[in-house]
Amino acid sequence: MSSRSAPARPAPTLRWSASDLQALADGGFARAPVIGPAEVRRISDDLDVWDAWPLADEQGAPVPWRGGELWFALAAPALDDPEQRHDLARIHHFHRTGERFVHLGPTFPDGFTPGSREWSGSALCREGEVTLFFTAAGSRGESAATFQQRLFSATSRLAGQDDAVFTAWSEPVELAVPLDLIYMSRHEGVGRLGEIKAFRDPATWRTQEGEEYLLFTASSARQLDRYNGVIGCARRDGRRDGQGAFAKLPPLVDAAGVNNELERPHVVAHGGLLYLFWSTQARVFAPGITAPTGLYGAVAERIEGPWALLNGHGLVFANPAGEPFQAYSWWVLPDLSVASFVDYWGLGDAGASAKPAGRAHFGGTFAPFLRLRLDGHRATLKDG
Repeated sequence: MSSRSAPARPAPTLRWSASDLQALADGGFARAPVIGPAEVRRISDDLDVWDAWPLADEQGAPVPWRGGELWFALAAPALDDPEQRHDLARIHHFHRTGERFVHLGPTFPDGFTPGSREWSGSALCREGEVTLFFTAAGSRGESAATFQQRLFSATSRLAGQDDAVFTAWSEPVELAVPLDLIYMSRHEGVGRLGEIKAFRDPATWRTQEGEEYLLFTASSARQLDRYNGVIGCARRDGRRDGQGAFAKLPPLVDAAGVNNELERPHVVAHGGLLYLFWSTQARVFAPGITAPTGLYGAVAERIEGPWALLNGHGLVFANPAGEPFQAYSWWVLPDLSVASFVDYWGLGDAGASAKPAGRAHFGGTFAPFLRLRLDGHRATLKDG
């Protein structure tokens, strides 16, 4: 891309509509392979792990670290009800070598971040400096968990000693604040998972000209509906040192009337195009829309758009028909491998109607990696 003196204006927001999803009715889409018992490898009996992302370079590729890679994920003590993990979530880090993940511990000191717990984000490494983008959920010291969400970053450096991972973290800096103009500022909803409103999951993308964009899961302030999920966007001011403020822009994708949560958006460059991916669940689509839990996406020539839905409907692949809850929170890497976590698995055909309660079928660990095939506006799973 050629250089330019001023940032381009964002293209009109991509509207994801119910009619786009009608093409899924015939079931002619890719499904992930079933996860078997041998592939569910718990990190430990007393720790649940979900929502993973790597320490990555500016293209999103994992940075080599001590013979492997450094990864982050949400983690919480394993409780009788796995759904309670969201009220205790902290960011932890892990050493990945091959298919093995070794738990290294919580990333931030106790009480360090502004929330009562930490939710998902992303991590960037530039010349040894680590910037961790994350969601602060609730407020520090609150007696009962609330659902207010704020976007922050903190910086550190990779430590040189074998017994340390990071140097001291800088104080968290808030990245962008919703003002009820584009994005909703209140996120409680009814307090049930899948129905709360959103301002979370920060991830960045830098253009070849050095412009830095921030993507996040949000809720529309312009359409106050039960189903008003959007993929939010902001652009950092003209500074190139990674320190300027982000100015909020219109969303990249608007699913108002269709879906409540377009989670963990992130961008991957491939074949001269940009691919925007997000995860969503069947239960957060509006009534009358039948679409599966899966990885969804769009494609454009540049971050400013215009964006077009992959495969014409957005779905890249879904969970297996008989295992509709087996994995979630997919994260695509530049080599087109795909990370996720094992959610509720081992259900067989009996599990197709409702998500189970309790621990018996909850995985709470890293899922086997998958791999995509991308070809222009088409995307699917790669065989083998």
